Amino acid sequence: MAATTEQPGKLSEELEQRLRMALKEIRFGTVTLVIQDGKVIQLDKSEKIRIQ
Repeated sequence: MAATTEQPGKLSEELEQRLRMALKEIRFGTVTLVIQDGKVIQLDKSEKIRIQ
């Protein structure tokens, strides 16, 4: 997913929604934002599944 913001430090509405959804859905793993020139250009989600 690639999403840019208008101003450095300010999240676009779409990016904020996607970030909230990624954080809400994940139990174990990482959510990473890739930033270039002060703007978020990518959101990565890596989920781990724990088997007991």
